[in-house]
Amino acid sequence: MSGYRRKKDPPAPPQPGWAVYLRTSSEDHQKPELSRARQRSLIDGNVLEHSDLPVIDEYVDVLTGRTANRTGYQRMLADARVGKFSHVIVERADRFGRNDSEALRAIDELNEFGVSVRFANSPDLDPMDPDDRILVALSFTLARRESALLGIRTRGGQQAKRKSGGYISLAPDGYRNVTARTDIKKKTDLGRWDKWIEIDPERAPIWRLAWDMLLEEKWTLADIAERLHELGFRHRSGRPFVEVSRQGKRRANITTLSHAFHNWAYAGWVVSLKNGVSPKTVRGNWDPIVTTAEFERGLAILEERNRSRAAKRKREYLLKSIISYIDADGTEWKLTCSTPNASRSGGGTPYYCVPRSNINFMCEKIDSQIPDELCAIQIDPAHLPIIRAYYKHDLAEKLGIARPDERKLMTDALTAIDQEEARMARLLVSGKISEEIWNGLWAEWQERRNRLRSNLDSVAQQQEFHIDNLETALGIIAQVGSLYNRLEVSAQRELLLHMVRQVVVNTDGEIVLELNAPFAYLKDLSDRAKRGQRVNPSEMQTSSAFEGAGCSDWLQSSSTNWTKLEQLSGEKVVQFFQVITFPQRELCARYSTVNSN
Repeated sequence: MSGYRRKKDPPAPPQPGWAVYLRTSSEDHQKPELSRARQRSLIDGNVLEHSDLPVIDEYVDVLTGRTANRTGYQRMLADARVGKFSHVIVERADRFGRNDSEALRAIDELNEFGVSVRFANSPDLDPMDPDDRILVALSFTLARRESALLGIRTRGGQQAKRKSGGYISLAPDGYRNVTARTDIKKKTDLGRWDKWIEIDPERAPIWRLAWDMLLEEKWTLADIAERLHELGFRHRSGRPFVEVSRQGKRRANITTLSHAFHNWAYAGWVVSLKNGVSPKTVRGNWDPIVTTAEFERGLAILEERNRSRAAKRKREYLLKSIISYIDADGTEWKLTCSTPNASRSGGGTPYYCVPRSNINFMCEKIDSQIPDELCAIQIDPAHLPIIRAYYKHDLAEKLGIARPDERKLMTDALTAIDQEEARMARLLVSGKISEEIWNGLWAEWQERRNRLRSNLDSVAQQQEFHIDNLETALGIIAQVGSLYNRLEVSAQRELLLHMVRQVVVNTDGEIVLELNAPFAYLKDLSDRAKRGQRVNPSEMQTSSAFEGAGCSDWLQSSSTNWTKLEQLSGEKVVQFFQVITFPQRELCARYSTVNSN
């Protein structure tokens, strides 16, 4: 039969048996083998010893449960899909995962393949049972909360250690991390283990030599790396200071040297700008390799070299990422930026081009057309009043302000509520309805009143919000032609990115600007004002992308939700708000206040 599709055969039942999943959070905070032994003991004692099904496989992870990218976990899911086992057993729910949405999704997926999940600490708990699922979901939520609280406590402990002069991560090269049991006196404050850093007697002389060469001011970072390489030294990781390719090309690893010369730990200071610990505020409890004066002098030497270094000239393309080309067949091509012969004294000639083709346009010729195009879209100040009248009328139409029937609908509804409340109050006084019924009705009336009043208030608020947006955009487009020429290239590009959606080049090298919202809408209003049309604004096109104007069938009841009142032209209303939206307003606002003189 044509179009007949055979139903998929149900999956074959899985092989009866248990899959044991064991997870330990971290090798650093607990011994995985001891944790796994404890998990196995609980699983065996509470479940497996009372089951006739065999154990088919065991899956082990030593990783946080906040991620699903666990090797054992993913292998278990893959085996479940091919029916390798019929049951999964874990010690408790949070061992399965601490991401509740991912864990529940995986449980549902396993159920689709006929695999049941059980927890050893609650063997009778079935995650597919509606009531039990609430408890399982709560377990995952509490596990996630515990993980978040642990992170907060850990970060708090790290910050406290920083402020007391401790070092919390891998010691810099030249130092080594030390861990030792605390004595009885310190155990209360530091716990069972104390961790600190100290000078590495084998590595510290290497970095003292590197600092000495830097402070002589005649050694570049590359020279320092070469000298250390000649002496046979390497980084602590084993990486050489200078790497030599098979072709004999040498490359000095100056990035690591630069990082070391900017690390305040070598001067004995705890610094963490991310956590609010500024340089020279907290002295570390380790011996410095260089003095503070030497460290600051080294920073000054590096900073001076950066200032005096001849920076490679970087070409700034005005229309990068917003320029396209339309060929004779109407096919659109995205243009990229290229500068052949950039090494020449003049820096080469920049082009906008279609990659791997002979289609290219000199940037200078394209960019020079932008001021004229912006002048063409600039609005005549004489037309500002009629443009404002147009968009205020449009907003009134779309928000329902200009539709008395919609506003009357809501005001009548409020009046009807008041009348109904008065009638029921008389019934309450006469004893025909109970106090309980009255309280329920009163709560319903209040909810309906609040909803209707919110709708009425939001109409006025949204009109004011959109008018402010359009006023800002109007202030920009009214002076854009003269404003653009006074800006630097970087500011010109920023303004274009906010105003222009795309610059289209034709086969003759002439450009057309396609504007972003709401500038396209304002340009349309300006064109109508220039032609001197005296039409009903509700019949205007709001932009080339929006035709016709219908009455509003939506009222905004909150910042993100819309309440539908009538089945009218909702799609057109949504389109209207798309062409007047102005998300870049805050970034563009400064241009609307620039003096145009």
